[in-house]
This record gives sequence, structure tokens and C-alpha cells, in this order.
Amino acid sequence: MLFMVEMAVNLPPDMPAERAEQIKATEKAYSQQLQREGKWRHIWRVAGLYANVSIFDVKDAQELHDILMELPLYPWMEISVTALCRHPSSIRSDDK
Repeated sequence: MLFMVEMAVNLPPDMPAERAEQIKATEKAYSQQLQREGKWRHIWRVAGLYANVSIFDVKDAQELHDILMELPLYPWMEISVTALCRHPSSIRSDDK
């Protein structure tokens, strides 16, 4: 199943910089692992914000939930999830 996930990060202003950098590094490694596995299919930064729009390709909503809950930045995120399906006018054969 494909899901569009919009994530905005709101780290506390008083979080120590070294702690924030450590969390971000762990998050980056985890997200890149999921990208290599094909589960985190696309990620785009939202210009001017500490936010992204991503496309996940996972078995079901429970798998997506489990992935999102494991994000190191999850405690400081606002997340919106939209289920997607293939559009009949798409010319892409790899759309699911």
C-alpha cells in the first residue's frame, strides 16, 4: 500500500544542540535504511520548513504505524497520513 506522509518537526528550543544532532543522525540512518529496503519510496523537503512529504510503500497501515513510531524524531513531529491508490490515468507501470 502507498501512503503519503507529511511530517513537521518541532524540536524544543532548549534541547541541547549535541542531543539534537545525535537524534537527527540516528533518524537519517533509519530513514536511509528504509529507503534502501524500498519502504520509504520518496522524500521531499518542504521549502522553508523543517518538514517533509514522503511516500511509503508498505504492506498495510499497521506496518506504516510501526515504522513511524520508531522514528527517533517522532516525539517532536506532527504527522498527517493519507492512503493512496493508483490513478487510472497514470502512465507509470510501477504505480501500485
